[in-house]
Amino acid sequence: MRRPGGGTVDTMNNSTALVTGANTGIGLHIARQLAAAGHTVLVGSRDASRGKLAVEEIGAGARLLILDVTDPASIADAASQVAELDMLVNNAGISPDSETAPEADLDSFRRTYETNVFGVLAVTNAFLPALRRSAHPRIVNVSSGTGSLTWSVDGHFPPEGSAAAYRSSKTALNALTVFYGQALPDFKVNALAPGLRRTGLNDRAAAADGDPTEAAAGAVRLALLPDDGPTGQFISWDGSTVPW
Repeated sequence: MRRPGGGTVDTMNNSTALVTGANTGIGLHIARQLAAAGHTVLVGSRDASRGKLAVEEIGAGARLLILDVTDPASIADAASQVAELDMLVNNAGISPDSETAPEADLDSFRRTYETNVFGVLAVTNAFLPALRRSAHPRIVNVSSGTGSLTWSVDGHFPPEGSAAAYRSSKTALNALTVFYGQALPDFKVNALAPGLRRTGLNDRAAAADGDPTEAAAGAVRLALLPDDGPTGQFISWDGSTVPW
């Protein structure tokens, strides 16, 4: 493994990673890059057929794990199949609409939070026993720069407050990242701002900065952090720190 500033460490060699929502988009690229680096990757997918296709596409090192992050029974069954885990990448997420808060539908907010917040909480807690058996446990929460409250009020984004459900869910996810980092001092727990990407979640990304492989590489770096790496931080795909 290569340190962000150069040099290598071997703490994460031959590790096992779980990537949720790994049958498509950034998650698929994360799984592919981890497998290419020699790690075993559990491809989390709620749809068996799509998951199998992803595993076949990734090839060596990939294994299908049926996992619906909004279904407690599915989470429990998946966790029962994993005895030890080194890396958990909470990538599964949804963005159902672009409404502002005054226009928002309450059910849409609930659906968004079920996947983007409650799903992360449920999956992380279910796999904590397996992660605690690792000598170098890592958790990466795929967040969004649009969840930054600082960027939301300083002119970084348009002022109309669109996509209120999605953006506020990522703000909540950032808070969870801080809390897990504080509660799990032996872990490395960080949130990733992947940037605007061409995926099924958001196909409006500009071609100039929309390559999902770049975002995946940022997640992989956080998953493979050395033991002296940061924790409880919000980090962009390029390695820079994002304001809360």
